[in-house]
Amino acid sequence: MKDDGLPGQGRADRVYRGLLARIVEGELQEGDRLATEQALAQTYQTSRPTVREALSRLRADGIVTSRQGSGTFVARRPDPDMPRFIPLESLSDVRRCLEFRAVVEAGAAALAAEMAEEADLLRLRGALVRLEQAVAARAIGVDEDFDFHLAVAQASRNPFFVSVITHVRSHMEFGMNLLRNLSLVKTAERIERVQSEHGAVLSAIEARDPPAAHEAMRRHLLNTRQRMFGD
Repeated sequence: MKDDGLPGQGRADRVYRGLLARIVEGELQEGDRLATEQALAQTYQTSRPTVREALSRLRADGIVTSRQGSGTFVARRPDPDMPRFIPLESLSDVRRCLEFRAVVEAGAAALAAEMAEEADLLRLRGALVRLEQAVAARAIGVDEDFDFHLAVAQASRNPFFVSVITHVRSHMEFGMNLLRNLSLVKTAERIERVQSEHGAVLSAIEARDPPAAHEAMRRHLLNTRQRMFGD
């Protein structure tokens, strides 16, 4: 078997990118069965353990699923416009950041519904208005998007939430940039849905309803994941 000279992880990355590209581009559709490990190893001129590692990553990303005795199948297709804006290998990080945020930010929103003072609510309302203005201007609005989520953390009155959000800012903005670029090439209805989700978070916090605030933020971030990854 031909050795391409790459280290083991590099070879797995190459197989991962190759298979993911075929799925994103529609060559492999949802429900299609992938070739066997042996056949894929021959296609990519590598070893079966390398193919196995790449398939494990695709399963962790929710892109493929394995069925005992039947093989590996395409589970879902990420948004086909995503490769226009980020490298395919970045998709895993975007997905995992959204999963992390769904847990952390939902908790911050719930606490904000209990603890927010009037100054916090004013900050949140102002952040939402600036975000709406960015959307109306067809701007990317990454800074405005981040500011809204940061304002939720600040409204929790717990500095640990603020610290976490600030620490992962670059990761959040990377995903926000992708989402908002994707929204600009989609329908206006999609953008409106995203905005209504932000509004629902603010409304629940203003209503002093922690469970509703928790669910509104969690649903917003899980919907974001669904819009990107189809799950």
